[in-house]
Amino acid sequence: MTTLTLGFLFIGLLVVLVLAGMQIAYALLAVAFTGIWVIRDNLGLAFRMLELTAYSGIADYLFATIPLFVLMGLLVSVSNVGRDTFEVAEELLRRLICGLGVATVAANTVFAAVTGVSIASAAVFTRVAVPEMKRHGYRAAFSAGTVAGSSVLGMLIPPSLLLIIYGVLAEVSIGGMFIAGIVPGLMLAGGFVAMLMTITVLFPRFVLTDPKASRERRLDRTREPMPLSTMVAKLVPIVVLVVLVLGGLYTGYFTPTEAGGVGAFGALLVALARRSLNRRKLWQVMKQTGVISVSILLLLIAASFYSRMLSIAGLPNAIADLVAQSGFGPYGFLLLYTIIILLMGMILDSTSILLIMVPIAAPIALGMGFDLSHFGIVTVLAVEIGLLTPPFGLSVFTVHSTLDDPDVSIEQVFSATMPFIAVMLVVLVLVALFPLTATLFL
Repeated sequence: MTTLTLGFLFIGLLVVLVLAGMQIAYALLAVAFTGIWVIRDNLGLAFRMLELTAYSGIADYLFATIPLFVLMGLLVSVSNVGRDTFEVAEELLRRLICGLGVATVAANTVFAAVTGVSIASAAVFTRVAVPEMKRHGYRAAFSAGTVAGSSVLGMLIPPSLLLIIYGVLAEVSIGGMFIAGIVPGLMLAGGFVAMLMTITVLFPRFVLTDPKASRERRLDRTREPMPLSTMVAKLVPIVVLVVLVLGGLYTGYFTPTEAGGVGAFGALLVALARRSLNRRKLWQVMKQTGVISVSILLLLIAASFYSRMLSIAGLPNAIADLVAQSGFGPYGFLLLYTIIILLMGMILDSTSILLIMVPIAAPIALGMGFDLSHFGIVTVLAVEIGLLTPPFGLSVFTVHSTLDDPDVSIEQVFSATMPFIAVMLVVLVLVALFPLTATLFL
């Protein structure tokens, strides 16, 4: 049996282990260790490569970005910045068609610029936006679907943990990945807004329980407006954080790691100023930061070990030759790759997909002439769709469990996210066909 055949068999074994319930980090380590041992017939070499990978895999100053951005996101979540952002967006946009839906997307867009985790956005805005939307006559399932659908912006608008993980796996600049995510992220947010307004006009009963009463409530001018000073006070913390982190990063004043440190410190000051951080909450935040960061770093070590096994088996080169001989061409390969990721998104979580696919696909994409930053945005967009597609749909399950409403079934929330999936597919096609959308500011 050739090393190439063994390599494909070990990839299949990895997928089977993950589907069987084994944690992705342990599955990657086990498959990579066994693969190197079997392919080279040398147990000592497998142990030696595991030792080298465990040290060199994360022995870089750059990896400090992970705990720092995680800490910033958690501090922002406990300081109620998300709630304030939604309240201001609601005040400014409530007279628009589907105003509260648009406000949810707008608040998610701003919130994503300081958290980087879709699940955090989903949990925060389920508590904040859904009750307010229901109170104004929006259907409960549509409200939950709007929160779940717009929460995926956290994985694309920088800073994003998925962009960091992709940057590490593909060995491209994390700062460059953040910059590449700006235009596609705004395209996605704009697409969501246009879709919500169109659906409300064409299918009002899908959105509202009583369209006529909701219209009267939307146009009601007797409601006391929020004072400008209150709006400014609510927006200042998140605006300052966005300017500190993204402004410093994009102007080149901060490295990604320094931006994470400044953002975490700024978020700490915001939480302390708002008196939303006591000893118990601080301990919970620090503990959760450690758990999330160690989990991600362990995954990156395992993915690096897995990449070495693939290289020893000669898989990336072999697959690149196979694609070149098949006559698919670069965009044929990109189409096939995207379809595979979309299918995997139905059964695996986002991080697992990146860890399995990027070490194989990134070298092939580079050999075919793709800019790896553009390729990464296409990858993350495709992976994001998996957050909304059944049966896995992590964002949908997060919203449903946080909502805890017996009248709203998980199937109803999945149905309400279908328009968001359609918009994401359109943006995915546009970004894939027009690389400038991702490379404009690089």
